[in-house]
Amino acid sequence: MLDSNRRMVLRRRVRWFVAATITYNVIEAVIAITAGSNASSTALIGFGLDSVIEVASAAAVAWQFSGADLEARERAALKAIALSFFALAAYVTVESVRSLSGAEPAGHSTVGIVLAAVSLLVMPGLSYAQRRAGRELGSATAVADSKQTLLCTYLSAALLAGLLLNSLFGWFWADPVVALLIAAVAVKEGRAAWKGEHCC
Repeated sequence: MLDSNRRMVLRRRVRWFVAATITYNVIEAVIAITAGSNASSTALIGFGLDSVIEVASAAAVAWQFSGADLEARERAALKAIALSFFALAAYVTVESVRSLSGAEPAGHSTVGIVLAAVSLLVMPGLSYAQRRAGRELGSATAVADSKQTLLCTYLSAALLAGLLLNSLFGWFWADPVVALLIAAVAVKEGRAAWKGEHCC
């Protein structure tokens, strides 16, 4: 059982991680969506939209931790996180199918490659720190949000691979295939958040 001082420290820590996540992801979203639009990259746009969803997820956690009764707000926050995953999956799936069906293939994006590489370096540490604090605090919402951040790490690796395959070998199909991978992972994480399965 945590004493009140330790609980206060952990709550402050979670709020700091949430602020860092929001700041980074706002920047990431603007860069990814702009670069994705310029290169007609569904995967890059999907990655940018995932960043927008991460901001919404972090905002849900911030809302929960701004109240006195964390448990009362937790279920609503988890539902908001889950719905954001489902929305991402729906958009990316539709756009990926369009792309694979002969829409304009994705072009090269140096900005996208650099962004994916930077995110691959930044996100794992942020996710780990938030998940650790959330588990100690017993907050399913904080842990779910850390999983959203961890998802960004996996997506960064997949995005980087897809963008490099497209740029180096002209494999245009790599971009929508990576985007479909993003959608599949988003559905999985959305279902888990909806059921409240992250705090274990």
